[in-house]
Amino acid sequence: MLQKSPYTAVLLLLSFLLLSACSRQDIYQKAIGFERSSAGLETASITLGELDIAYLRNIEMNSGDTIVMVHGFGANKDNWTRMARELTDKFNVYAIDLPGHGESSKPLDLGYRLDQQVVHLARILQALDIAEMHMMGNSMGGAITALYAATYPEQIKTAVLFDPAGILKYESELFGRVVADDNPLIPSKPGDFERLMDFALEKKPFIPWPIPGVLEEKALANETINKVIFAAIRDANVESDFRTIIARIEDPVLIVWGKEDRVINYRNGDVFVSIIPDAQLKILDGVGHVPMIEAPEESARLFLEFAKSHALKAE
Repeated sequence: MLQKSPYTAVLLLLSFLLLSACSRQDIYQKAIGFERSSAGLETASITLGELDIAYLRNIEMNSGDTIVMVHGFGANKDNWTRMARELTDKFNVYAIDLPGHGESSKPLDLGYRLDQQVVHLARILQALDIAEMHMMGNSMGGAITALYAATYPEQIKTAVLFDPAGILKYESELFGRVVADDNPLIPSKPGDFERLMDFALEKKPFIPWPIPGVLEEKALANETINKVIFAAIRDANVESDFRTIIARIEDPVLIVWGKEDRVINYRNGDVFVSIIPDAQLKILDGVGHVPMIEAPEESARLFLEFAKSHALKAE
């Protein structure tokens, strides 16, 4: 039985490591490794041509369905760990580091438009021999999930979109900041990572020292690739094309949106529902842009109820 609330154990581990005079990087690696293993996950990687792709998967596979988790812009596979903790006992979870993110390769010239990222993801899943799955994505990953479901309907059992990108009928606080050349999603100097967390998350989770400092170092090191990816998504996004494509989705779709989202206005959820046939929308009060981090148990419960209801309909 996996431990469902490992935060006390994390503190004990950190205390031990501090007394052992470990470096910040050592402490970070041990803490993140402990959180992964507590969720029943382990790291793995696969090589696709010149790309190395990192991902998390179940330590112990089971007879359940597969879930593929797709992170958002500037994020990585560990954004899903706390939600995955609620799922790995019954499902086989794969949380992917998309190219340009996390521990995967970060070529500047790969191509990072949303449609190109769908192609990259399809190659990854084919290499992992995943042919049928539940897919869930957050923000950019939510838009990728929607496009993937429209493109490969035979592969998708259900799709869950957490605060998805792709439709911006209703502007958010981020829009004004980007216009003013002050993008809080791309840290460029010390202190910017904390600003990013404050902006993206309404309900910030417990993150013990020194993990925030190490995460900031990683974010600053990724500034160049993050600017490339953000520009590719912004400059190539044709919302009318996106709407046309997702209108073709035939699979069951659940949209979960934090009402306090400052990155993408939650009212765009109604637009998604009006376009995707039979899609369902759930608004979470007191939650920001990343529900699976801010409310992992509730996010998992919503998925489980949604998947169960459609499994019963299929019988």
